[in-house]
Amino acid sequence: MIQFLGNIEAKIDAKGRVFIPATFRKQLQAVGEERLVLRKDVFQTCLVLYPERVWLTTQQQLRSRLSRWNARQQAIFRQFVCEAEVVVPDGNGRILLPRRCMQDASLVSEVRFVGMDDTIEIWAKERLEQPLISPEELSAELEQALAAGKEEMWNPYEGR
Repeated sequence: MIQFLGNIEAKIDAKGRVFIPATFRKQLQAVGEERLVLRKDVFQTCLVLYPERVWLTTQQQLRSRLSRWNARQQAIFRQFVCEAEVVVPDGNGRILLPRRCMQDASLVSEVRFVGMDDTIEIWAKERLEQPLISPEELSAELEQALAAGKEEMWNPYEGR
């Protein structure tokens, strides 16, 4: 199982290439992932790198919930899939970011790779200089989300 964690700065060269951080490359190599799928995030102004297996699972999950015989749902699926690009790291661990993708995510020269569990996000460095949400909002949202299932959660400090 792959699990990316970290917030690592990198630079895009004049040709639009960027090094995938070594820690992420090692994880990809450990599970035999050579191909990645890149697309703009659905909610944020950033790019998302999916290991190919994660992409296929995501695509299958979306396909199973959207009907081919519903025009609107087919358009949603088409839009999600048509914005994706396959990228393969070169021998030096760099990927080429298509110009369209760079424009969609407002990437210029300095970026941050953010590990997001089974995917990696690529952000314009300046977008992450400030928190995306305030610490107060984060704590309130976490409290609400985690308290909802509290009765089902096991607490190791309760001595069960």
